Amino acid sequence: MILSLYLILAAGLFAVGLYGLLSQQSIVMIMMGIELAINGVIVAAAAVWYFIVPGSPDAQTVVLVAMTAMAVEMGMGFAVTTAIFRARDVDMVDSASDLKG
Repeated sequence: MILSLYLILAAGLFAVGLYGLLSQQSIVMIMMGIELAINGVIVAAAAVWYFIVPGSPDAQTVVLVAMTAMAVEMGMGFAVTTAIFRARDVDMVDSASDLKG
């Protein structure tokens, strides 16, 4: 495989995530768009790192740390979204606009 194929995959993931982020009003769908966009960035970073320094486990370590941090972030986001939904029966961004400080 060549680097350009991985970068095309990463750009596709990022574009789909960005579209999901900007076109949806449901909080869960927005978070899924963010997840896809971040996954695109991780794929691009890992591919570039793999082709620059082949055989080095540094890229794998960075990808695992980034995916772990992303999983924790999404878990916290879904917990907050669930709490908002249970307290106010709100699942749309526009309906939760009074939460800003």
